Amino acid sequence: MTKVHPNLNPELQSDSEEFNCGKGGGEAEVLTVWRKSLLFNGHGFTVFDPKGNLLFRVDNYASESKGEIVLMDAAGRPLLTIRRKKLSLSEHWSVYMGECRTGEPLFSVRKNIRPLQKKILLDITTAGPASHTHLHVEGSYSRRCCSVLDDSRREVATVKCKELPTGSGVAFGRDVFRLVVEPGFDPARAMAIVILLDQIFKR
Repeated sequence: MTKVHPNLNPELQSDSEEFNCGKGGGEAEVLTVWRKSLLFNGHGFTVFDPKGNLLFRVDNYASESKGEIVLMDAAGRPLLTIRRKKLSLSEHWSVYMGECRTGEPLFSVRKNIRPLQKKILLDITTAGPASHTHLHVEGSYSRRCCSVLDDSRREVATVKCKELPTGSGVAFGRDVFRLVVEPGFDPARAMAIVILLDQIFKR
């Protein structure tokens, strides 16, 4: 099995210089996502920044049946709490700041069930200071090729396969991929969307 640890294996570092899709005067942040918990050596997520440092982690993925997942920083401090809404006709999740589990969520996510818009995977409603904004996810998560788009169809984040130089002799499956976050979009929120894609579409 290919070893995933950017600081120990330079081949696995997020290739921010090679892959620059930044828009609007800034560079995109290219993160490496590993579908594995380093703490429990099992189900979870470990996310590295472009320099190969630990950025985010999810260690409680094994308790997903409880309908709650916590995204933490490298030190284990809760950043976002993801909760599934009960008694919903479709997959409906809410994302809260820190360990908060009540009040207005930062954003809500629903699985798209509209038959005429099959390319849309998720509908996202984000709470703002004066109004709500809408995002949606298009593409294929199973193929690790999907985009988070705003109302103007501008990409704010994308999920892409992790590629290595030709002839390196190292290959990755679907458990290691890239999360490209455009300037102005919160990487933690982008990662929360990835967690929900995995939660809803992993089967």
